[in-house]
Amino acid sequence: MRAYLQPAIFGATGYSGYELARLLTRHPAAKKPLLLRRNDESGGCNDLSEAYPQLAGNGGFPLETFSWERMKSAGVDVMFFATPHEFSRELVPEAVSQGFRVIDLSGAWRLKHSANREVYGFAAANDACDEAAVYGMPELHADEIWDATLVANPGCYPTSVILALAPWMRAGLVDLDHGIICDSKSGVSGAGKQPTPKTHFVEVDGDFSAYSVFGHRHTGEMLEQLGVDSGSLQFTPHLLPIPRGILSTIYVKLAQPASAAELEQVLREFYAGKPWVRLFGAARLPQIKFSLHTNYCDIGFSLSPDGKRAVLVSCLDNLLKGAAGQAVQNMNLMFGCNEKEGLQ
Repeated sequence: MRAYLQPAIFGATGYSGYELARLLTRHPAAKKPLLLRRNDESGGCNDLSEAYPQLAGNGGFPLETFSWERMKSAGVDVMFFATPHEFSRELVPEAVSQGFRVIDLSGAWRLKHSANREVYGFAAANDACDEAAVYGMPELHADEIWDATLVANPGCYPTSVILALAPWMRAGLVDLDHGIICDSKSGVSGAGKQPTPKTHFVEVDGDFSAYSVFGHRHTGEMLEQLGVDSGSLQFTPHLLPIPRGILSTIYVKLAQPASAAELEQVLREFYAGKPWVRLFGAARLPQIKFSLHTNYCDIGFSLSPDGKRAVLVSCLDNLLKGAAGQAVQNMNLMFGCNEKEGLQ
């Protein structure tokens, strides 16, 4: 396949941004990404390989000062924003108005309901972009992604939860009155590259903790995409003392008793032809290490002896299927590439 797409990345120095640059560099349909920084950024590295020596020997990855003129002269086809949501909220509307297609990895455009957007502290709505943004989960929204101007890449926790629950919920198998419990654990890279008093090594090593109970920003994505209200789903995130990876344990009561074979069939029919969801069924539960450094979301479940309750387990790499890998998957759909391109 001939390289013909010119991507550009804002925020390549973060963990997700680095993974994105790494994936796009080896993508057969993409040219080496243009790496951008804001005018007010000073100091730090001038080449991404200075921050990530893993990239050394690939001809250099210079970080260029952003300008619309540079974007147009380089023939940029798609802009990736691996930036804080405040920055994306500010610059993405202008990028769209300039005619660029955008894939945003922040939470700036994922939510449709204003009440859910309030957790990000957005001062005002942007009706045009808020309405036009497509939630970038290819397994659920491929038909909308292919011609989208703005794709809002899902959060890492919601990807693990939504992909696990969507098939059974759409089939009416889950008793929503009983409620759903989503107990999720993430490696420390999910908190971003900038260390905080709660995420540096001394605090995290040898510990395991819950956080943001009843108030995590990603809860709104789950509610909107699964079509439930806040009283039907409880999401509790936990911080694991590992670099990367997510495991979500999801507890549901079934609307009526079912067999493991029936539940597995629903999952397999729903994800038929979806290359980045691996189904373990009821035979074996996924583990974080199985999906690390891949774009897979692994899903399995266990069923109670009476067939009335089930526990779903969903695992993924938060920096790949939970961020950069899913962003490349979205780019593939937007530009007519195979979903697996550049991700194998």
